[in-house]
Amino acid sequence: MASADDFKFHEFDEASDLLAADPNATTKSLGEESRPQHATLLVGGDSEEEEGESDQTELLASQKKTSSFWTFQYYQDFFDIDTYQVLDRVRGSILPIPGKNFVRNHLRNNPDLYGPFWICATLVITVTIMGNLGTYMRLHDQKGYKYSPEFHKLSVAGVTIYSYAWAVPLGLWGFLQWRKGVSPEVGSYSFMETVCLYGYSLSAYIPATVLCVVPFEIFRWILILVATGLSSLVLVLAFWPHIRRDNKVVVISLVAVMVALHVLLAVGCKVYFFRQPEISDPVVPVANTTAQKIIQVTN
Repeated sequence: MASADDFKFHEFDEASDLLAADPNATTKSLGEESRPQHATLLVGGDSEEEEGESDQTELLASQKKTSSFWTFQYYQDFFDIDTYQVLDRVRGSILPIPGKNFVRNHLRNNPDLYGPFWICATLVITVTIMGNLGTYMRLHDQKGYKYSPEFHKLSVAGVTIYSYAWAVPLGLWGFLQWRKGVSPEVGSYSFMETVCLYGYSLSAYIPATVLCVVPFEIFRWILILVATGLSSLVLVLAFWPHIRRDNKVVVISLVAVMVALHVLLAVGCKVYFFRQPEISDPVVPVANTTAQKIIQVTN
C-alpha cells in the first residue's frame, strides 16, 4: 500500500537545472497547453470591411480558371449557377436597398447569363400575351368584334428587349472604359457584369406587365412607373460608386441617359403593347336607312 510520502510533490532535477540556468524562464502545465487559444478580431470601419470583401472576391475571381473566349467552356461558365442564386439575385433586383450594391452583394465577381436570358425571355412572353389579352378584354363585348392574335408583336418584343439588354450595356461599358483612361478615379465593371446587371434589372417589369392585363389606364401607368423606378434604382446604386468621383457634368449626364433609356423602354412597351383600343360606334348602313324612309313614306 502506498504511503503518504508517495503523494507529495517531488521536484525534478531537470526542471531545477533549467531554472538555475535561466531564472526568467517560465513553465507551462499540461492544462494550459490543452486550453484552446482564442484570437481577437479587430473590426474596423465600413470602408475596411468593404475593402476586405472586395479583396476576397478579387482573390476568388483570380483563382477561378478562365477559358478562351472562342471556346464553349467560356460561355458554359456563365450558366453554371443554381436556382437559389438566381432567386436571390432576382429578389435583390426587384427590391433594391439604398446603400446596397447589387453587383458587390449579389454577383460577387460571378456574373451569369442564365438569369438575364430567361428574364428577357419571360418578359417577351408576358408583354406579348398580356397585351393581346388586355385588348381582348377591352373589346370582346363589342358588336362585330373578332379576336385575331397579333403574333407579329412577339418578334417585335424579342428584338427590342434582347437588343436593349445587350446594346445598352455594351455602350455603357465602352463609355466607362474610355472615362477610366481620362480620369483614373473612375471605375467600371466587366462587360459580363454589366450585361448581367442590366438583365436582372428588367425583373421588375415582369410582374408589372402581368398586372397590366387589367384594362384601367391609370392603374397601368402606375405599375409602369413603379417598375421603372425600381429598375433604374438598381442601376444607379450599382454604378454610383464607380462614377461619383468623375466630373459632375459627366456624372449627371450619364445617370440621366441611363434613366432616360430605361423610361423609354418602359413607355414604348406600354404604348405599343398596352395601347388603349379605339371603340368605334356601330355604323348604320346608309342604304338601309334610306330604304326604311321610303317604306315609311309609302305607308
